[in-house]
Amino acid sequence: MNIANFDPAMADIILGIESSCDDTSAAVISDRVLLSNVIASQDVHRAFGGVVPELASRAHELNIVPVVSEALARAKVDPSEISAIAFTRGPGLLGSLLVGTCFAKSLAISLEKPLVMVNHLQGHVLAGFVRQPGVPVREPSFPYLCLLVSGGNSQIVKVNSPLDFEILGQTIDDAVGEAFDKCSKMMGLGYPGGPIIDKLAKLGDPKRFSFAKPHIPGLDYSFSGVKTSLLYFVRDEMAKDPEFMEKNKEDICASFQKTLIDILMDKLVKAAKQTGIKDITIGGGVSANSGLRARVMEEGTKRGWNVFLPEFKFTTDNAAMIAIAGYFHYLAGERCPLDVAPVSRIADF
Repeated sequence: MNIANFDPAMADIILGIESSCDDTSAAVISDRVLLSNVIASQDVHRAFGGVVPELASRAHELNIVPVVSEALARAKVDPSEISAIAFTRGPGLLGSLLVGTCFAKSLAISLEKPLVMVNHLQGHVLAGFVRQPGVPVREPSFPYLCLLVSGGNSQIVKVNSPLDFEILGQTIDDAVGEAFDKCSKMMGLGYPGGPIIDKLAKLGDPKRFSFAKPHIPGLDYSFSGVKTSLLYFVRDEMAKDPEFMEKNKEDICASFQKTLIDILMDKLVKAAKQTGIKDITIGGGVSANSGLRARVMEEGTKRGWNVFLPEFKFTTDNAAMIAIAGYFHYLAGERCPLDVAPVSRIADF
């Protein structure tokens, strides 16, 4: 599709707004084709070793108007041409969500356009359905399995249709992204921990050290014990040699990352066997991890899976995924009342 020549009168154009955590993002899609995707990140949180909710919400207030304006400008779409406005209702940081929700409501009222609310997690799962000009279309067939992994979630989701999701397994305590971040913090490596651990792991021996793996029945996950295992291991070794961690940080990161990936893949393989589903995707911030991506491809080749890896720009929080999820809800006739409130947690997927 030629962005410069599309006819707005013949398309459903969705403006997506994402503000669930520390990234302010706006995107425009036209019948699933991405016209723009603008993200403003917040580096202020690095100094604190994690996202500070109050600082995040204040930054959203500063960023949201220029981000939305830039997204519309890049898409060459006039606000009057929008069919609907999709926004993240939750889950996420309540203050951050409130900024995006209030802005989406105000814009909808001023433009007299319908609102569509989106579950942030659905956006991650459906990100692979965003189409890009000049990029060959390759999408999973329904039903497919999505390994959804991020700082707040670790789930295996069976996707029966764009609006029909079934959680087959999920973490009973910490998310895998949280395990990466806390490992990094424990070792004094910085924030966000996932990319740092991944980078160091490439230089280390993943079989050098062993960490405890939980035995959780079914398809559920647990990562709290792995973190505790790492903590005790580092504590005991540094009691013998205060320089142990600095001398072995690459091997520690490689071994810890391998343990987390082993846990994730063990349950994903079981889910694929139990359901007989061969189309497999991953989503969420941890889906950018090079070790996980390589392992999913390896297992896919071994087991005859059709593997769909998201582009790196769609792994982090972004409005393109909110726009595509909103598009499917919009086509289904779903509309959101103006008195809807954001929620930090959502029970139903």
